[in-house]
Amino acid sequence: MPSYGFLSTHPPTRCGLATFNSALAAQLTADGAHGGIVRVTDHGDDQRPGPGVVHTWSAHTPAGWRDAAAVLNTFDVAIVQHEYGIYPGDDGEDVLPLLRRLTVPSIVVLHTVLRQPSARQKSLLEQIVATAGAVVTMTDTARDRLLVGYAVSPGKVTVIPHGAAEHVGVHVDRRARPHLLTWGLLGPGKGIEWSLRALARLQDLEPTPTYTVAGRTHPKVIEHQGETYRSGLHRLGAQLGIAHAVDYQDVYHDLEALGRLIRSADVVVLPYDSREQVTSGVLIEAVAAGVPVVATAFPHAVELLTGGPGLVVPHQDPAALAAAIRRILIEPGLTARLAGRVRPLAAHLRWPAVAARYGTLAERLTEARPAVVGAASA
Repeated sequence: MPSYGFLSTHPPTRCGLATFNSALAAQLTADGAHGGIVRVTDHGDDQRPGPGVVHTWSAHTPAGWRDAAAVLNTFDVAIVQHEYGIYPGDDGEDVLPLLRRLTVPSIVVLHTVLRQPSARQKSLLEQIVATAGAVVTMTDTARDRLLVGYAVSPGKVTVIPHGAAEHVGVHVDRRARPHLLTWGLLGPGKGIEWSLRALARLQDLEPTPTYTVAGRTHPKVIEHQGETYRSGLHRLGAQLGIAHAVDYQDVYHDLEALGRLIRSADVVVLPYDSREQVTSGVLIEAVAAGVPVVATAFPHAVELLTGGPGLVVPHQDPAALAAAIRRILIEPGLTARLAGRVRPLAAHLRWPAVAARYGTLAERLTEARPAVVGAASA
């Protein structure tokens, strides 16, 4: 059973990578395997180490990658979360010398694979893949995009889906009115304005739906724009006459509270503006919980929902968004058919199954390592 060193943002930082890394680390060490977190922090983050954090790499520390690599080398395998914006240097380039300094096998998890990267981003990602022992993408779309658009070795790339918590057994709060839900960190590009416009088109339904928007504003959005986006949503809701039907929950829900909220929804709405998003933890959580999803045509939604447990609509099209939501709410048997498409997927998406695949990959790398060391010293 190998020991695991994890490099990522990590709670109390609130972002998708931190949530993902926390869940993966907890699952991989649940059976007694040793593990530790090397936490990456930025300006404004709470620098106090939480449980499991063995080292902090602060953006303020020059060449902080050296000490971070030294700590990761005390474990059998390093699992590195990659996103361009979380490491110091242009496009997060300081992660590359860290990877080159590792003496233990590394698994790099790619949370973003850009279709049209800058020359620097493309070169950096190619070098990261070349240096890593293995690379994980979370969708076939991301893998295909990586193999077609970048000069990388196909043998290094493994597809392991984003994990999801077990919400199916959670108590369900039955509501008198249809309940629409979007959750996650808030900011421009989330597309909530399109959901509000769609909700205004559903006011003829009886009873009329309610809409919950759960999540705090993204810390980086707060830093640069304050609450401008959230305030604009409030104004738009008032102009559309649907403010009374929208519940903004400006909180970061723990796992139990989030599970109850998800299971109370009749439809999860993902109206994202992005045409690049190849991984969405929110999408995976909704699908695994068995709740129908209506999403714009970002890559992960197209891959997972087409012919599957949800409906895909064009971007920035409130009429199409409203029509899809209406279908799920009123079309006889549709919700049951969508739920039936979830069952074959759900078991493979839950964290125990996902972490087991990381464990298998880590064991393969560690088993291969002595032969490589022996060959190098011959």
